[in-house]
Amino acid sequence: MISAGASKSIALSDRQRLAWLRLIRSDNVGPVTFRELINHCGSAENALDMLPELSRRGGALRSIRVTSVADAEAELEVARRFGARFVGIGEADYPLALRQIEGAPPLIAIRGDAKALTAPAVGIVGSRNCSIAGAKFASHLAQEIGRGGYTIVSGFARGIDAAAHTASLSTGTVAVLAGGLDRPYPPENQSLLERLYQERGITISEMPFGWEPRARDFPRRNRLIAGIGLGLVVIEAAIRSGSLITARMAADFGRQVFAVPGSPLDPRCQGTNNLLKQGASVATEADDILSALAPLTRMDLFSTPVAEEPPGSDDGSMEPPPSDDDRARIVEALGPTPVEVDDVIRHTGLPAQKVYLALLELDLAGRLHRHRGGLVSIDLPLG
Repeated sequence: MISAGASKSIALSDRQRLAWLRLIRSDNVGPVTFRELINHCGSAENALDMLPELSRRGGALRSIRVTSVADAEAELEVARRFGARFVGIGEADYPLALRQIEGAPPLIAIRGDAKALTAPAVGIVGSRNCSIAGAKFASHLAQEIGRGGYTIVSGFARGIDAAAHTASLSTGTVAVLAGGLDRPYPPENQSLLERLYQERGITISEMPFGWEPRARDFPRRNRLIAGIGLGLVVIEAAIRSGSLITARMAADFGRQVFAVPGSPLDPRCQGTNNLLKQGASVATEADDILSALAPLTRMDLFSTPVAEEPPGSDDGSMEPPPSDDDRARIVEALGPTPVEVDDVIRHTGLPAQKVYLALLELDLAGRLHRHRGGLVSIDLPLG
């Protein structure tokens, strides 16, 4: 039995789950900000109470929208009627590998066989307009990797994604959606979705129910595909494609990236061939992936603690706010060029806690931009 390591899990109470949903659905609260708020405020309920004050201190020009209890309860009810539920980071059904990435979603909505989320996974992505040979090879890899004890994760798109999902229905497959669970895209995959729910499949999303996917939502989906898998296989990806975005994210997360070589004359293979030039591992058969990942599945990879709210946490212990002078020094140190937070701390000479809190205030005020790798920037005033 393959095991991807053990990690202590938590169990959110209904009250905590409601507060977590309210917090992540409130204005200017993304996954990183959510964790910063929990770390600073001690609980989601405390954070909700503090949002208006924190955003005001950050220079917000208008009152921040805090999701109401009624709106959050309504979404929970929609999920229940849909046969779905919300899982918090650190809970038993939250993918262990995903919880370790930068910007892991604090809550995911899931529907289907949750066992598929707790097994080690391999991502398979590629062209929507794939060749017959590409689809067949994706199916072959998904079947063999699935038989090797791995869940297959992909993005529910046409082409390579659909082939990988279909081939792994009997062994376990995870479809990551760019919109809400009740807004699957594309519509022509509806029959695949029905089979997925009937067999060993599951859909997950971090987006609200009712959310229609937009172009900018697909990179967010791609980071979940990259984060859930121990490795990522790319089949037939053009030079400019979402699959290459997923591959770059997987590499950033420390995942092993595999590429299936293709004809130099086929534009659909230019991206995968370039990945090979850049150091991706060659994948011409399932054993290339299975043998490379085998050592990882025997290691306790995911026992590193993550910021999470333990049951009953409500101590409200918070750092004192930075002074106006401290906040001004931090704002002055920032600019449109992304920088590391450690550089801000060194440049200002202020305690790390004050810098992190000031950045949190600016974030909630809508003034701070967070970038990959933990970098931050701020827009300079015009004039």
